[in-house]
Amino acid sequence: MCWKCGNNQDFSQSVYRNSTCPNCGADLHSCRGCAFYAPGNHFDCREDGVENIVEKERGNFCESFRAGKNSKWTSSSSAAAGQSKADAARDAFNSLFGA
Repeated sequence: MCWKCGNNQDFSQSVYRNSTCPNCGADLHSCRGCAFYAPGNHFDCREDGVENIVEKERGNFCESFRAGKNSKWTSSSSAAAGQSKADAARDAFNSLFGA
C-alpha cells in the first residue's frame, strides 16, 4: 500500500530506490514506505544501526528497507498510537505501585 495515497501496490517484485506509486508518484523506497518506519523512535526507525535519513518521504538507499504491508502513516494516527502507549505505560506503573 502506498504510504501517501493508500493505493494497493504489488510488493512481490523488488522495490528500488526509484520505484514510484503509479497513482500519485510518491517514492516507494522511502522511510515513510518502510515496514520499520516508527515516528518517535531513534531516527524514526525500529531498526538498529541505520543512518539518519532526513527526507523521510524521498527515495533512499537504506539497506534495511522492507516494503510495509500497510505503509500509510499519518501524523494523527501516530500521535494516537503514542498516546495509547503512554496510557498503557501509566496504567501498568499505577498497577505495580498501587497508585
